[in-house]
Amino acid sequence: MSAAGRLVVKVHRRVPLVVAEDPLIIEEIVARKKAAADIAGRLNEGVLVIRQGRSEALVEELRQMGHTPRVQGK
Repeated sequence: MSAAGRLVVKVHRRVPLVVAEDPLIIEEIVARKKAAADIAGRLNEGVLVIRQGRSEALVEELRQMGHTPRVQGK
């Protein structure tokens, strides 16, 4: 599967999420200080809750990390 298919940023009406098929990607995001600052919590091993208003900043940080996130529901 392509890297783009493994990492999705979903912007729900009120709860922005990062959804990754590979839990190691979630661990990588949480381990990076700048990205972790934009995370409000973790729903499970493959889903992170993004702080309100921080979706765009986190998407940019993910790109800086070499990921190609797909944003849905913007």
